[in-house]
Amino acid sequence: MPLFKRFDGDLVRDVPPTRAIMPYIMTQRAHAQVLFEQELDVTRLMEDLARRNASGGPKLTLFQAYVHAAVRTLAERPRLNRFTAGPHLYQRKKIEIGFSAKKAMTDDAPMVVVKRAFSPTGTFEEHLTELRGGLEEGKSRELSTSDKEMRLFLKLPPPAVYGFVKLAGWLDARNLLPKAVIGHDPLYASMFVANLGSVGLEAVYHHHYEWGNCPIFAALGRVREQTDGCATRKVVTVRYNFDERIEDGLYCARALDHLRGIIEGWGEGSPA
Repeated sequence: MPLFKRFDGDLVRDVPPTRAIMPYIMTQRAHAQVLFEQELDVTRLMEDLARRNASGGPKLTLFQAYVHAAVRTLAERPRLNRFTAGPHLYQRKKIEIGFSAKKAMTDDAPMVVVKRAFSPTGTFEEHLTELRGGLEEGKSRELSTSDKEMRLFLKLPPPAVYGFVKLAGWLDARNLLPKAVIGHDPLYASMFVANLGSVGLEAVYHHHYEWGNCPIFAALGRVREQTDGCATRKVVTVRYNFDERIEDGLYCARALDHLRGIIEGWGEGSPA
């Protein structure tokens, strides 16, 4: 039983012994990674987005639709929205998605990462508002909160930076790291989504970070055409890196089936 409470999660008390022992024998997130690959048929989704975009207004994208589907999946499969801190398992209090964005589509433009909280019952339009706010924050000339914090720490000599990272990890495992340090950090999130398709790349299996408590990394590839017989459809590959200390693979696989249903069942009207 931890001595202190966390601001970002509630202790899960009814953990089966086989899962409760995992953080003790797999002390690092990299030890517990499980890789999944998912191919999604986005034919109907892309047709619907094209119709909406033809009517004007801010452009709608596959990435936005995927994040909406991920939020709905985390809301309806809540045991995926958990994390470990030290040897303990916590239910996250919010659904928060981290993602990256280039400030400009050039080789030298910096990459920034941001985090946004989403309503578990929000509509696609409501989630779009949060996403666009995050993208505007990332692409603005102002530094994000995380960038400001990192720049501050990097002014210290390297031994001090190493020392701070080790100290912060020790404090976080004991629920003593303050909200001011990690509240805006994109690696303290329900899920991190990398949209590689936006720069024409195929999906990869993204590595985990030992910093933070994000248990799921998803990488979206580019949309491509695939012909089956006489029919041509649009598909996208998504690759996942999942920390199995939070939940078993079957629960995760069924959650991915739920996400597939949202994406492939997308219709002309407003999605659920």
